[in-house]
Parts: sequence; C-alpha cells; structure tokens
Amino acid sequence: MNGMYSFLKEKTVLVTGGTGSFGQRFVATVLQESVKKVIIFSRDELKQYEMAQSFDDPRIRFFIGDVRDKERLYRAFDGVDIVVHAAALKQVPAAEYNPFEAVKTNIIGTQNVIDAAIDCGVEKIIALSTDKAVNPINLYGATKLASEKIFVAANAYVGERKTRFAVVRYGNVVGSRGSVVPLFIRLKKTGRLPITDVRMTRFWITLDQGVRFVLASLDRMHGGEIFVPKIPSMRVVDLAKAICPECEQEIIGIRPGEKIHEVLIPDDDARRTVEYDDHYVIQPDFVWWKKEYTNGGKPVPEGFRYSSDTNREWLTVEQLRTYIAALLAEESDDR
Repeated sequence: MNGMYSFLKEKTVLVTGGTGSFGQRFVATVLQESVKKVIIFSRDELKQYEMAQSFDDPRIRFFIGDVRDKERLYRAFDGVDIVVHAAALKQVPAAEYNPFEAVKTNIIGTQNVIDAAIDCGVEKIIALSTDKAVNPINLYGATKLASEKIFVAANAYVGERKTRFAVVRYGNVVGSRGSVVPLFIRLKKTGRLPITDVRMTRFWITLDQGVRFVLASLDRMHGGEIFVPKIPSMRVVDLAKAICPECEQEIIGIRPGEKIHEVLIPDDDARRTVEYDDHYVIQPDFVWWKKEYTNGGKPVPEGFRYSSDTNREWLTVEQLRTYIAALLAEESDDR
C-alpha cells in the first residue's frame, strides 16, 4: 500500500477521536505512507496507552484533549497539514438520555475544530458523518446533520486562507464498537438473536473500505463536498443467518430513534448530486462552487434517492458469512 496516497508525503496528519475503531485502522494505513507525523487527539489516556502498545513507529504522537476545549485544539493543530475529524458521541440511546452532551461534542466541538483549523493554517480537513444525519429522527442524527452543515459552510468564511473542508457520509461500519456484528457474535452462544424488524435493511461498509474512501476523498476534495461511497445493502435477518443460522430470531420491535431503512442521499439533494463510478458527490449550494470540479461525473436524475431498501447492490447470506469470517480472523491476528 506504500505510495498509494502521494498527497500524504511529508505531511503531518491529525485524527480527532483517533483511538476509536476508525482511528486505529486509519492510523495503521497512513503509517504505511511517507507521512511526516501522525497525531492522535482523544480524551481517554487508557485507550491511548493501549493503542501505543500496538504501534512501534517514531512518527506517531498522542495528544490528550477534548474537541470541546478550543484552546487545546489550537495547541494540537499547530503545524498540522491534514485533519480527519472522527471524534463524536455516537451511541443513539446515550445521546437521547444526555442530549446536550451530544450537542457539546458533535456540534460545538465541530465548530471548535473548524476555528482551530482555519487559524492554525490546516490545509485539508474532512469530517466523518453518517446516514443518520439524513432526515434525522434521533438526536445523534440531528447533531451530525448540524455538524455537516457547519462543516460545509466553513468554506464560505475562510477568506483568503488555504483551509478547505469536506464531509464523508457513509453507513454502519462492520465490526466497529457498538455495531450489530459484535453484538450478534456475543449473543450467538445464547441461541437467540434480537431482531427489531424483519424488514430492516442497512448499508454495509468495512473499516478498510471506510479508511480508503476517506483517503481518496481527501485527495480529490476541493472544499464543500459531501462524499458518499457506493456500498451494498444487507438485510439484518440475513446477517443473523450468516452469523448463527441455528439461532432463533426474536422480534423485539423498533427501538426509539431507529429507522427501518437508512438513506445516504435524500431526493431533496438529487439536484446537487453527481455520480461517479464508485461514489457520489453532493455539491455545496454556493455561488463560488465551480462545476468543472465535477468533470467525469454525471448528474443523477431528478428525484434520485440512495436508500438501503432500494439499493442496486445487495449482499447474500453467503457473502456476509465470508466477510464475517475474514473479520474474525483479522481480530484473532490482532490479538
């Protein structure tokens, strides 16, 4: 993989929330490139200590801090070229019970990141978002929608400075902490797996796919885009069959803040969406946006909607089983 991302050469890269599932895989990937330095910015000293045991590279640094603390961000961003903003409170039930804590991290924290990036001269910064930001019905999704909006708008007030902002929006990450795959694997021994609704569908993306898409988006971004990957859908009942075909599926009903299907691009955004071979770009609604940036892409039809239930690509039980086996083998190797 070394040399795949030439734009990283001799750059200093910082990841907020870098001890999370995405952050750890992202750092492992970036360290294969000729980067100058990689900085992990996160709150938890124990997670940083544990992560440090996994990496033996003089280019990695650990910086304890919280995106709520603007002064700390200014110190951390000094001399940084590229930022990936992955820090967030993302557990839906926790956000519902502690609403303003989610607001302080996911919205106010994002504004702090923007201010620090502009004033410290960061070149490129990309934020991770989620399908839950589209037509949100829970507080987590609402905070991520607000985060997307202020991130895209940040490009309009950088003035003559070089900082550019973009967003990556994708679905549930397979195997990440708190996702359904580890839950089903853990409950497999009980002989019963909980299914909220037999109709439920989700988009499917692996950690490696997410990392590669973020890096590709960093390379191609001009500022203001929302990048959406083309990824397959899966039925949650098929996932349960793939993990434990002999398990009983217990229907427990839709949980608060949960949708039956997820949407990555709503039809309201179709007029600003351009399709490429492996991704979509939702263009910013700014007068300064240059349409020639989209060369090679084609506008999607009016009324287009990218939803997990009407997706053109689906994973079968057999394919899901193969992915999960690979995931388990990878985790075994890590241990």
